[in-house]
Amino acid sequence: MVKSMNIAWWVQRWSDLHPDKPAILFEGKSISYSELHKRVNWAGCWLQSLGIEKGDRVAVMLSNCPAFMELYLACSRLGAIFVPINFRMAAPEVDYTLKNCRPRLFLFGGEFSEELAGLDIKNDLPPVLIASVGEQSLDARILDYHRGVEKFEGQEPFLPGSTGPADPEEPQVIMYTSGTTGEPKGAVLTHRKTFFNCLNADIFFKLHFDDIMLIILPLFHSGGLFIQASPILYKGATMIIHPKFDPSKAFRDIERFRVTKFLGVPTIYKALLDVGSGERGDLSSLKVSAIGGEKTTHALLLQCKEAGLPVRQIMGQTETSILLWASEEASLAKPGTVGRPVFHAEVGLVDRHGVPVKPGEVGEIVVRGSIMMKEYWQDPVKTAETIQDGWLHTGDLARMDDEGYFYLVDRAKDMYISGGENVYPAEVERVLREHPGVEDVAVMGVPDDQWGEAGHAFVIRKRGFDLQAEDLINFCKGKLARYKWPKKVTFVSSFPRTSLGKVRKALLPGGTEPVEAEMTNTALKRAY
Repeated sequence: MVKSMNIAWWVQRWSDLHPDKPAILFEGKSISYSELHKRVNWAGCWLQSLGIEKGDRVAVMLSNCPAFMELYLACSRLGAIFVPINFRMAAPEVDYTLKNCRPRLFLFGGEFSEELAGLDIKNDLPPVLIASVGEQSLDARILDYHRGVEKFEGQEPFLPGSTGPADPEEPQVIMYTSGTTGEPKGAVLTHRKTFFNCLNADIFFKLHFDDIMLIILPLFHSGGLFIQASPILYKGATMIIHPKFDPSKAFRDIERFRVTKFLGVPTIYKALLDVGSGERGDLSSLKVSAIGGEKTTHALLLQCKEAGLPVRQIMGQTETSILLWASEEASLAKPGTVGRPVFHAEVGLVDRHGVPVKPGEVGEIVVRGSIMMKEYWQDPVKTAETIQDGWLHTGDLARMDDEGYFYLVDRAKDMYISGGENVYPAEVERVLREHPGVEDVAVMGVPDDQWGEAGHAFVIRKRGFDLQAEDLINFCKGKLARYKWPKKVTFVSSFPRTSLGKVRKALLPGGTEPVEAEMTNTALKRAY
């Protein structure tokens, strides 16, 4: 294998070239590249002492911390497959993930002991080794990560030619999707994919050796691990890791450490904007602020610009990481765009038959190249559905303008057909969000005797607004064709969401939220 495609080797090289350069800043502690390389070696020795070999899965459920990065890098060096687990999942969801990837070792943060108490993984066959990080367990069967690693101080893992990754196409990480439409799928991501994701991020962020990247997104997701942390290690730059998001602390650290690069989802930026202008401090060091992961409104981009946050857009998914991006200027000049394709990938739009569509027409985003996942873990059926003729089908529908900028329309699975016409819920949602009384909205197609399918809007009212269903229907006039108007409106207090804030629409029809208001038959007739 070409060493330059192994992230663990990058740390080793920087430890040789600039041993004292800070690699990680965490809770007042600075970890140099030399120290990080040593810790990765010790972690590798510890894993080998437990019998971890190339191809074994090592599942990790940790909040953002140096141990997360040590294990990620140690697995890469040994050829073991790193499986980051979403710590926001409930115990049954964790159980499903573990049973699906069948790890040889499962490490978890001590703060999650109570949530995981109900798991019966100690009796799994084949047996699973269990280790705790940051809190010593009273259970003798649970290993202590820090104590175990420190026993190998000064040692390096034994890696003859037959062990360790030998091919860039070998799996490096299994990262599970959010599961908005069903059980999560394990995307198998290779060493080559990580390398080319880093090259794309390098171009997108304009990364430099002297950069300081603030990471508050969870490292168990692509945004934190592959768009921020991994590219920073590739460039020999410095990352600041926050264990959890605190907007005031984020502003303090931006000023204190002269942070230059940052990435967040819209929810994070909204929380940052809620901090009073007098408490935000000096943001002059910030060169690039990226936003992605959820729908971003033009109004939010303008607010960020006014606050001194130079926001540029990205779009991606677990299976590809960064896919599209737009500069600050393009993000504002072309409202609604999610950008143009990244440098190291082919990205196109095709119809349901796989034929490329013309500019202005709706098609599914497809990707080909080194940033694609290899497969879904032990799921050949879903893999074959997703990767066809060498192209990865993202499931996202979009239009492209004459300059090559993409505009998301909706998820292919969310689209429904009403009276023979295609309806894209995201388009309806954008209009309904413009109503001053709407805090948030989710629209989905439901069976309808007359039209085949019709729209059902789930709406969260803004506090203090006496919003009624007919108000929303009237609001659609002149903004949407009549067949796109929702036929049913249900007011709710919250939405079921993934850890990145995406609405889990599959859970809405069977949700337990009370129905506070629905459209009357008279209103329905007027709408249709």
